[in-house]
Amino acid sequence: MKGLYLVTPDWDDTQKMLDTTEAGLRGGAALVQYRHKTASPELRRDQASQLLALCRRYGKPFIINDFVELALELDADGIHVGGTDATVAQVRAAVGPSKIVGSSCYGSMQLARDAYAAGASYVAFGGFYPSRVKKYEVTTQPEIVAQAKKEIPLPNVVIGGMTQENSVPLVKQGADMVAAISSVYLADNPEEAARGFARLFAAG
Repeated sequence: MKGLYLVTPDWDDTQKMLDTTEAGLRGGAALVQYRHKTASPELRRDQASQLLALCRRYGKPFIINDFVELALELDADGIHVGGTDATVAQVRAAVGPSKIVGSSCYGSMQLARDAYAAGASYVAFGGFYPSRVKKYEVTTQPEIVAQAKKEIPLPNVVIGGMTQENSVPLVKQGADMVAAISSVYLADNPEEAARGFARLFAAG
């Protein structure tokens, strides 16, 4: 796991979401997470199934945030859980050993250690910077990336207000993936925005 980790915004316009996601994939996104906390069950299933088909065409993993049953129903490639969702251990037991299970660890090494012990496939840290999309306390210290690389033999993802510029020091510390929402989905040219993130890893 390395590169741009694309996370969808809370858009009800399915075609707009699909078109912008495809632009991100053309630009080199390595993985897509479907995250739409306010969608109806019907809209969520429809969007997730179409995004899954899109990711299959591009040969990239597709992960669903939080909704384990939907991920199982659609045979998505994985699931991402946060602090208020099901535990990593519960999700791993539900989806089996072959699926990707990601865990939000915020600014906590202990949460990352626990996620690793419970069977996570990767750990995600953040927010590092203020976000245009999500509201949270910006308390994660950049040094956690290098510490995690030393302690935990899992890929790590950084999230929270990520731009091509401010993610550079985190990539230099060893971040395996940079998660982006607004920096791609709200960009004037989403494909070129994604390409810029992808270049951060190609250069390394």
